[in-house]
Amino acid sequence: MQVMVFGATGAIGRPLVAMLRAAGHEVVGTTRSVDRAEELRAAGVEPVVVDAFDAGSVLATVAAARPDVIINQLTDLAAGFDDASLRRNARLRIIGTRNIVEAMLAAGVRRLLAQSAAWLYAPADHPRTEDDPLRSVGVDDAVLPGIVELERLTLTTPGVDGIVLRYGFLYGPGTVSDRPQDRPPVHVAAAARAASLAIDRGGPGIYNVVDDGADVSNTRSRNVLGWAPTER
Repeated sequence: MQVMVFGATGAIGRPLVAMLRAAGHEVVGTTRSVDRAEELRAAGVEPVVVDAFDAGSVLATVAAARPDVIINQLTDLAAGFDDASLRRNARLRIIGTRNIVEAMLAAGVRRLLAQSAAWLYAPADHPRTEDDPLRSVGVDDAVLPGIVELERLTLTTPGVDGIVLRYGFLYGPGTVSDRPQDRPPVHVAAAARAASLAIDRGGPGIYNVVDDGADVSNTRSRNVLGWAPTER
């Protein structure tokens, strides 16, 4: 299968492209950095240097690759998790996802996987499932508007079979901590494994990707994707 990963050199992107290559898939990976493009090439990935904010470049990149599935792992958090970084990241989720979806429609690509967040559910007295609502968007919210728009574009665009992977707080290599720090957590390699499975498993919809025992249920990912948080 031909798989295109936007954000292929991020915390999830790195283990994900390795898993995809190990499974025998052809992988096209995007990055904003020429130096990181060489890192991708060395890993057996066809690199493409592209700015996700540039609609024309994204359109041309997808048209040239014509992948069977696209995985959107775009983030902009290299500078940390301060308010300005969170707002940049939300802007990337909104504009980058819009550009990817429009490029998919033009190229006739249907299946899209997108990175979302499992810690934004409204409070409840039970483990939250994918059917539970997210919290309300607060005044001057730096995070939720980006998530809401990413999920809307992924799940409701006609012609796109969209899967939203709601990840827990990442821990492990390439993240801020080797151990869980916040709830619900998920190991970065387990998060990548869920995406590698979802390229050809599961119908359109939302899947929580979190460790066992969290305040969020991972039952759907276990049952439908065949995923387990210990599989890395």
